[in-house]
Amino acid sequence: MGFATGGSFPASIVPMPSQVAVVDNYIDFNNLAGGQWAQQYLPELYEQEVERYGNRTLSAFLRMVGAEMPMTSDQVIWTEQNRLHIAYEGVTRAADVLTVTGNNAVRLNQTIIIADGFTTVKALVVDVTGLTITAVPYEAASLNASGLGTSGLKLFVYGSEFAKGTNQMVGSIEPNVQTYQNNPVIIKDKFEVSGSDAAQIGWIEVSTEDGTSGYLWYLKAESETRLRFEDYLEMMCVEGVKTAAGSGAEQANYDGSFDDTQFTGNAGGGVFPIGTQGLFDAIEERGNVWQNFAGAAAPGAGALGDFDEILKQLDKQGAIEENMLFLNRATALDFDDMIAAQAGGGYASTQAASYGLFDNEAEMALNFGFSGFRRGSYDFYKTDWKYLNDATTRGLTADIDGVLVPAGTTTVYDQMLGSNIRRPFLHVRYRASETDDRRYKNWITGSVGGAYTSALDAMEVHFLSERCLVTQAANNFVLFKSTV
Repeated sequence: MGFATGGSFPASIVPMPSQVAVVDNYIDFNNLAGGQWAQQYLPELYEQEVERYGNRTLSAFLRMVGAEMPMTSDQVIWTEQNRLHIAYEGVTRAADVLTVTGNNAVRLNQTIIIADGFTTVKALVVDVTGLTITAVPYEAASLNASGLGTSGLKLFVYGSEFAKGTNQMVGSIEPNVQTYQNNPVIIKDKFEVSGSDAAQIGWIEVSTEDGTSGYLWYLKAESETRLRFEDYLEMMCVEGVKTAAGSGAEQANYDGSFDDTQFTGNAGGGVFPIGTQGLFDAIEERGNVWQNFAGAAAPGAGALGDFDEILKQLDKQGAIEENMLFLNRATALDFDDMIAAQAGGGYASTQAASYGLFDNEAEMALNFGFSGFRRGSYDFYKTDWKYLNDATTRGLTADIDGVLVPAGTTTVYDQMLGSNIRRPFLHVRYRASETDDRRYKNWITGSVGGAYTSALDAMEVHFLSERCLVTQAANNFVLFKSTV
C-alpha cells in the first residue's frame, strides 16, 4: 500500500515502506524551487521494529510433554495391552442363552454378572458353544424370571465355581495386544535472497524471538523462515492425518499435478503422500472426545457436571493421577469459573471470593485464575496453549478447545543407557542413522553469503526434517471440541 502524499512533503516524493533507493524517494539538494529540501515536516523514522504480536512462535507443547527419539525405518510400530478382564456389551438373550459378538472368551463354570441398566443378575455358566453362553442365575429360577431384557445387555466375568473332585478349567485365554503404527513425513522449507538484495545497505534494526538483532534485513527474513519451520515441525505432529484410500491426496504427484486414477508410486519409491497421524487424529480415533464443555450445547449441564463425567471416563481407562490441561482462552476461563463457583459462590462480589493470592487481602489484587486443582483422586495442571489462541493457527477456527494429556510415563529398557528409564506417552520419532541425522537439517547453497556451490546469484537456506508423533495409550487423553 502506498503512502498518501501532500501536506508534509511534495507529491513528487513517495516514501518507501522499506529502505530502498529508488527515484521516487530521492531528495534533490538543488531543487529548492520545488520545496524538496525546504520541507520542515519530513517524517521521523523509528529504526526499532515494533514487536506488536509479542512472541509469535508456537512450538513448545511437545517439548513440555513429549520425548524425542531417533528411528531408522519408514515406519514405527508399537503394541499396547488390552483389558485384563473379560466383558461384553450388546449381548442378546433368549431364555437362559446369551449371545455375544466377536470372540467368546467366557469358559465353562465361570461366574458372570449380567446387567440391564440398573438391574444386575449373577449367574453360573453351564455351557459354552461358539458365541452362545448358557447361564443359570444364582438367585432366580431362570434368566426369564430375573427381570433382564432380551437385548442391549452387558456382562463380565468375576470368577468361577467348581464341584469337588472335578477336572481343572477347560481352555485358556491367550492375551491379545493392540498393534499401532505411524510413519514419518518429510517437512521442508527454504529461504532465498538474491546477491543484489544481500548487498543492499541501510537496513532497519530488528530483533527476533530467537535473540538475534541488528541491521541485517535479509537475515531477519531468514530467521523468520527458521522460526516458522520450527513451528511446522510441531504443528505437523499435532495436526497430521493419514491419507485415506481414494482421497485426492492419494492421487497427487510430487510435481503437484493431479491424476484421475489412483497414484500408486513415484520416482522416489513408495506411495506419496501417505500422511502421518498427529495428536488430534490419534485422540479422535483411539481416545476420548468431549464436545461443548460447560454445557454449551446442553444448557444446565454446567462445567462441573461435564468435568465429573470426564472423570468417570478416566476411571474406566488408566486412571492416571496427574494430568495436564492445555486449553484455549474461553475454555480456560470456563475452568476458572468452575473452580471459583466451588469456593465462595463465584464472582458475584469481591467479598464472596475466597481464593487468590495473599488470602485476598484488601490491598492486594485478586487472582481470578487457577493453574492447578484436584478433583476426586486426580490432580490437574492447567495452562493456556498459545497454538489454540493464535489468530493464524487454531485461533482462526472454533472446533478445538483444548486437550487433556496424562502426565503418566511408561517404563522401557533403553539400549543406549543399558537400564530402564521412564518415558512419557508422547514420542517424537525422527529419522537418523550413523550417516545422516534428519532431526533438523540446515544447509546453504548458491554463491552468496559464504556459499559457493552453484552459479546461482543468490543465497538459498534450506531446512529439512523427517519425523512423526507416536501417541501411546491414547485412551487416557481427552480432546475438547466444540460444535456450537
